[in-house]
Amino acid sequence: MLPERLIAGYRAFLDERLPRERARFEAQAERQTPEIMVVGCCDSRVSPEVIFDASPGELFVVRNVANLVPPYETGGEYHGTSAALEFAVQALRVKHIVILGHARCGGIQAFADDIEPLSPGDFIGKWIGLIGPAAQRLGSDLGDRQDYLKRLELASIEQGLRNLMTFPCIRILVERRKLALHGAYFGVATGELLVRDPDTGAFAPAVADKPGVRSPIRCW
Repeated sequence: MLPERLIAGYRAFLDERLPRERARFEAQAERQTPEIMVVGCCDSRVSPEVIFDASPGELFVVRNVANLVPPYETGGEYHGTSAALEFAVQALRVKHIVILGHARCGGIQAFADDIEPLSPGDFIGKWIGLIGPAAQRLGSDLGDRQDYLKRLELASIEQGLRNLMTFPCIRILVERRKLALHGAYFGVATGELLVRDPDTGAFAPAVADKPGVRSPIRCW
């Protein structure tokens, strides 16, 4: 039996959202046509569909620990994120790929703290090793801990964008201006969304007319 919370949520969906968006569900039933792919974190607090108020079929989303993108390689056996990228680009022909990082990311902190393996497989430890190149460029943690973790979260997004460009088809499409790559960062407590400027690498608020807007942030 499913948890009662899920049954209650499904009832609310049947009573409220489905009637409102039935036409869109019906239109998307045969074929999905998203123009945007989001690589997000599997953190339960950071849902791309909620953050961007997306309707069914608008976003093609892959989520993993710490919203990481591995570099292109074909030697391994399991490539969940790479497979999603391949399908989004080659089959769905999305026009945008967004790497969505977030504040207080457990995967980033686990890497920074060099935690002990949670199981003999050490699946998390091996996966978050992808953060290594970003951490090396960022340098040692010599100052405020929370500031360092935030800069590492941003640097990891930057590294993901670099890794995207190692995929031959993605690089070709970007160079032909048929595909755009974006970095974004969500503040869980504040709801603020920072967006990376592709020219400067700085992250600045997506909506600049809100109170408390801060200066752009560079990750290194």
